[in-house]
Amino acid sequence: MRVAVLSDIHGNFQALESVISDSKNNNCEKIFCLGDLAMAGPQPRMVIDYVKQQKDWITIQGNTDKMIAEFSQEIIEPMKNNFPVMANALLDDVYYIEDERKDFLRSLPPQKELEIEGVKILLVHGSPRKNNEDILPNMPISKIEEIMNGVKADLVFCGHTHIPAGYQTNKKQTVVNVGSVGRPMTQEPKACYVIADFENGGFSIEHRFVDYDRETASKIMLARGFDGADKLAQILLHPTSRHL
Repeated sequence: MRVAVLSDIHGNFQALESVISDSKNNNCEKIFCLGDLAMAGPQPRMVIDYVKQQKDWITIQGNTDKMIAEFSQEIIEPMKNNFPVMANALLDDVYYIEDERKDFLRSLPPQKELEIEGVKILLVHGSPRKNNEDILPNMPISKIEEIMNGVKADLVFCGHTHIPAGYQTNKKQTVVNVGSVGRPMTQEPKACYVIADFENGGFSIEHRFVDYDRETASKIMLARGFDGADKLAQILLHPTSRHL
């Protein structure tokens, strides 16, 4: 079985369309989505609606999905000091996204366990421990094994950092960060996702980098008009940091 695994769409419908097209061209039979559908992106409502309509997808909740669905002053106040642009984006998203769409984000599970071809899989957003814990390239394997402590899965898919990565622990557990569809933090800012092939109890992993209409996405992002939208629009063209 061939599966597409994607994460961190962040309201970028142009990137999502290109990734879905690429996954179909590569004969993917299922799609797993690891969350962060909407926040601080060009077209959050359109992305939420698209994902909501995909009844055959397995979708979990990202940390920013939870922020939008369960917005409170306790969430926004620290952001205002540390990441003012993201705070402005969240405030605009909370205003812009209607309750029905928030209910969908709220309904998503934080993690999902499943099995394909005898391979036990765990879907998470950040890490098995926390939805906002980073799994980045070049981390010590001892740190990855600490994060994986108590996890029974053979294969863990995660996102959150917007940077693809992969590890195999000394217990032969595999951890794959699938990167970001909608706001990739790679040298060349192509949409990134994973194709996983499962057969006879084994699997192979390929990170896919897909070009998309970044100019259009950037213009739509700019038109949202909140303070800092121009910076987020530029990040789609020239990545600097996922936090502003």
